[in-house]
Amino acid sequence: MTAMCETTDRLLKADGWDVPHSFAVITEAVWWVTMVDATLVRYHPDNYTAALARYDAPARKIIEDTFGGLRFVRNRMGYEADQEAFIRPRLTPSGLADGRVAVWTWRAVRKPALATLPQRGQDWELSRFRAYRAELAGHSIEDTFGRAASFLRSANGASVSHA
Repeated sequence: MTAMCETTDRLLKADGWDVPHSFAVITEAVWWVTMVDATLVRYHPDNYTAALARYDAPARKIIEDTFGGLRFVRNRMGYEADQEAFIRPRLTPSGLADGRVAVWTWRAVRKPALATLPQRGQDWELSRFRAYRAELAGHSIEDTFGRAASFLRSANGASVSHA
């Protein structure tokens, strides 16, 4: 949890980094957020569910789709596609981030080829792709990681207070 918070806080405050450094920190944040989410779901399911229940149905769907979209990125970035396929930077003429890295946006990506996967795998990938398209594509890095980190801090607080 601490490493995730440090990574997302650093990312959301980053200003004027070069593109490779920015991509590396975004990739690290994707990994930490999805790992913390999975850990809380697995080891503190009641607290995680209670944290989600504090939101109305539309807000809950946004949170769930944010994590589904981040899982889609985690499973594809570096294997199926490079960071450039997912992230649209704002750059200065010298190649540095134009302002904060957090204002960069997620790119729209094509539906993945699924024919080689079994039906269950196709359904899983398609649901993560739809979540990516709904809550990441076109949205800023700040929107995504701000929402995800805020929820995980809340869910972790529930875990700590009820452990």
